[in-house]
Amino acid sequence: MPAPSVAAGSRREEIRIVTVLSLGFGLVGIDRFLISTLYPVIAHDLKLNYGDIGLITGALAIAWGTSALLMGNVSDRIGRRRVLTLSLIVFSVLIGASGLAVGLTSLIAVRLIMGFADGAYTPVSIAGTLAASPPHRSGLNIGIQQMMMPLFGLGLAPLFVAFALRWVEWRWIFVAFLPPGLALAYAMWKIIPAKDAGCARPTHATSANDWNLVLKVFNVRLASLLMLCWLSCLITTSAFMPNYLLDYLHLSSVNMGLVMSSIGLGATFGTLLLPWLSDRFGRKSVMIGASAATFASLLMLGNSASVPALFCFLFLVHFFNNALIALTVGPLSTESVPPFLSATASGLVIAVGELAGGGLMPVIVGRTAERFGIEHVLWLPLGALAIGCCSCLAIRTAAARSATFSGETIT
Repeated sequence: MPAPSVAAGSRREEIRIVTVLSLGFGLVGIDRFLISTLYPVIAHDLKLNYGDIGLITGALAIAWGTSALLMGNVSDRIGRRRVLTLSLIVFSVLIGASGLAVGLTSLIAVRLIMGFADGAYTPVSIAGTLAASPPHRSGLNIGIQQMMMPLFGLGLAPLFVAFALRWVEWRWIFVAFLPPGLALAYAMWKIIPAKDAGCARPTHATSANDWNLVLKVFNVRLASLLMLCWLSCLITTSAFMPNYLLDYLHLSSVNMGLVMSSIGLGATFGTLLLPWLSDRFGRKSVMIGASAATFASLLMLGNSASVPALFCFLFLVHFFNNALIALTVGPLSTESVPPFLSATASGLVIAVGELAGGGLMPVIVGRTAERFGIEHVLWLPLGALAIGCCSCLAIRTAAARSATFSGETIT
């Protein structure tokens, strides 16, 4: 059951809402992935090892997933504007505070709180984007919104870091993003409607009932598994690839930054293009093709050593993988539930993926790298992608599923 667009919203209002929510998600991307390119420098300064990098990455993902689960449902109850604005303020302040870390404990503490704010923003912004979009542009608009995370966090941030480290200490790079974040929080409060249109909910509904309802939807349960698979690939390649390139392939820091920029560029184009194509050719067919292509590209990446080949295959991995993430947490999750449960459904899917794929997988990969070597970090995400590719075959299309909320029965 796709969420209807805002009935009273004009095309201009749609553009304003999607723009501000997209810029906010770009800042979330910087929040999450700026530290990845800085890991080699931070690790040297704060005496961190591969296992510590896995712990830091996993801590943010666990907080992200927990927050998405709770705050998605909260926003369905109290409205999106308050949750979105407060989360922007909190993670803008904390991205600056990351530069004050003096060791592993303080860095983990900051990333935990930051992850909670990021996790609150994510499902609510997805629901807000889809609510502002007419059905024939829902895939396109969610693609625009979701592409800002890789564009800013994985594409532009590595290039910015490679340039800025020549002039300033790594700590000041974090602080530079505090003022834009606070300015965006102000714009969010002004632009996002105070009341969520089209989201009238049963007066007797409770949070427990909400989660029980969305868990009965097959596509939501399947999307949770798929999100785990896609995030295992995303987190592993973004968090450990800099060390893989420097420590195993012995690239220069400049070439490492160049290769890492392919993650953001590939993810940006893929996240924009494939959801748009899914509006025309269907979610299932696009996701089956994209999952197979992700697996093949990651396999080729693990057998490459030259800078052009590494750039090309890492570009393709994230071209397809990030589009899968956007489709999974967006249309696949929300189009099977009524509007008043859209953020709850998306939050649940994000929570499962983050807690397992984003929280547990980096720790496992980090310990694997410590014990067997950084060159073996790609085997676990390859296994996860194989599972995801097969699972896409089970996606239920609109014609094959039904959802009835007159009682509490969903199939």
